[in-house]
Amino acid sequence: DKIMEEMKERNGVKNDAELSVTSLKELCEIYKSTIKDTLNNEFPDDSNTQLWGGITAVFKSWNGKRAVSYRNIENIPHDWGTAVNIQSMVFGNMGDNCATGVAFTRNPATGENQFFGEWLPNAQGEDVVAGLRTPNPLKNIPSKVPNSLPSLEEIMPDLYIDLKKIQNQLEAHYMDMQDIEFTIQNGRLWILQTRVGKRNGTAAIRMAVEMAEEGLINEKTALMRVNEDHLDEIMHP
Repeated sequence: DKIMEEMKERNGVKNDAELSVTSLKELCEIYKSTIKDTLNNEFPDDSNTQLWGGITAVFKSWNGKRAVSYRNIENIPHDWGTAVNIQSMVFGNMGDNCATGVAFTRNPATGENQFFGEWLPNAQGEDVVAGLRTPNPLKNIPSKVPNSLPSLEEIMPDLYIDLKKIQNQLEAHYMDMQDIEFTIQNGRLWILQTRVGKRNGTAAIRMAVEMAEEGLINEKTALMRVNEDHLDEIMHP
């Protein structure tokens, strides 16, 4: 990260995507040199070696400080272990008809039954979750602020319609609010993953009640969707 920041500063740019091909090639050479100095090994050119290096890194991450703390907070057993899923890469940073983003089938902060999320043009997923760039909204929001960031609905309306259709299918299938990651590569939409979305206490109660009213879940399931932490949260200022 330090090397990347120095490169951006030297070239007078703020975002990774603004670096030229020449600068990125130079960056690769500096990275390789740094890896050799730090690990006393050349960066591997062999694709199998790279793949197994990635797999090993995931398994080793299970005992990382952050992972252990997260399991303690979420009451996840430490003996479960983790898994590695290997799949082809799609790229959201190949040009202006590429993008990446995260979407929630309902608002995780309020529980409102409204498609919600953020996206970035010409970027990879890490740019959104790491907060490296200010993301754009997924859908058009009436705004009095001039020069507000353009939505996916505005820039790629057809793909926005596709994404909205898919998020409806995913919520109906899993019968719960979904947190979805997606990438657009050269004008084609790819869903990378979906999982049950995290929510605060207020949102958990609203979603449980409304999903029961919609017939998506029964009352018993709705009650079990609100846990003791949600109740603790809403009972304090």
